Amino acid sequence: MINGADRRTPVLIAGAGPVGSVLALALRQRGVPVLLIDQLASPERDCRAASCHPPTVAMLEGLGLLDAGLEQGLVSPIFHYLDRLTGELVGRFALPEMRDPPKHAYVLQWEQYKIAETIQSRLGGDPDVTILREARLVALDQHDDRVEVVIERGDGSRETLAARYLIGCDGGRSTVRKLSGIAFDGFTWPERFIKIDTRHDFTALGEQISNRNYFSDPDEWMNLFKARGEDGSGMWRSVSPTLPDQSEEALLSPTAIEARLQKFCPKPGAYEVVTVALYHVHQRIAATFNQGRVLLAGDAAHVNNPIGGMGMNGGIHDAVNLADKLACILLEGVDAQPLLDRYTRQRRKAQVDGVQAQSIANKQTLSERDPAVRAAKLAEIRRASEDPGLHDAFIRRACMIDSFAAAENTL
Repeated sequence: MINGADRRTPVLIAGAGPVGSVLALALRQRGVPVLLIDQLASPERDCRAASCHPPTVAMLEGLGLLDAGLEQGLVSPIFHYLDRLTGELVGRFALPEMRDPPKHAYVLQWEQYKIAETIQSRLGGDPDVTILREARLVALDQHDDRVEVVIERGDGSRETLAARYLIGCDGGRSTVRKLSGIAFDGFTWPERFIKIDTRHDFTALGEQISNRNYFSDPDEWMNLFKARGEDGSGMWRSVSPTLPDQSEEALLSPTAIEARLQKFCPKPGAYEVVTVALYHVHQRIAATFNQGRVLLAGDAAHVNNPIGGMGMNGGIHDAVNLADKLACILLEGVDAQPLLDRYTRQRRKAQVDGVQAQSIANKQTLSERDPAVRAAKLAEIRRASEDPGLHDAFIRRACMIDSFAAAENTL
């Protein structure tokens, strides 16, 4: 239990993105003081990680964030699968039309930077929250009763801090994970993905375009999602593959970006391109999410391809799960090891059986090159959209409903 004379921070969170911020808020709502550090001066603003599936929306409601999410985000109750080669709508999936829909029968398109900024504005006046920006963790040392970390400030100065628990929410290249020697097993896809954010309204393509769209194409599949953007006027995000031998310079030239968009949706005049990112994509899971007094959550614990919009969701699920367990340990004196071991079992199951399996299957479906196999996969999606039972099961897999429930029930 927390002793008022104990000068150690109960929980130090490395990484103030959406996962670290949700964890900080969830811990504070349970009465646990936190120290949150991040190497950036402010949350990075772009349109990535903007999907919150129904289990996540329920958590946002529990954290008192849903009103802000509905105000700043975009409710998307329907998603579509399309054949890019023909322009045909292959499958329509509508959460409100499920026979037993979740309480929140939609995906909330709420950008990760908005989530982080909303939470940190609420935590700003809390005396039991310290947020250190432009501070990066450079060393850690575990002891029986604490973790000591060295942080480096933007001016080069260093400081040693002590905490009862250290949580690495510091991304796929996690310093916390690396310094702890925790393996990060998996693989990297051979092609890089390119993300383009534009203000062009793709609903001009017709009624087959919803806020969330998956285009199958053996050469150039695409995810196409809409979010509200910074000013609320709407931002469309496309994600598609590149050839492994294409140079970064060639792929990112304005001419190449314009040609890519015009190939997908020809229109008069040039596109207004807001941001572009080219990146390698990984499917990896940490060997354990808990090692002594060091824990991992979010991308520090697992990374996956973005097809399906599951990555941030899995991290938020980690954060809420872990906050419950840490509150029991720190406030009620419950034995730590069994709870933290269960955290790893639950959240690794959610990844192995849910996010990793589903995101890999999503990519394989969209990028299938064998004509016969591709036709069979599209026919399967069409059947699923037309049969009520298959329709509902498809949504429960795609929207993380089944995998979340299975993980929560893991002992």
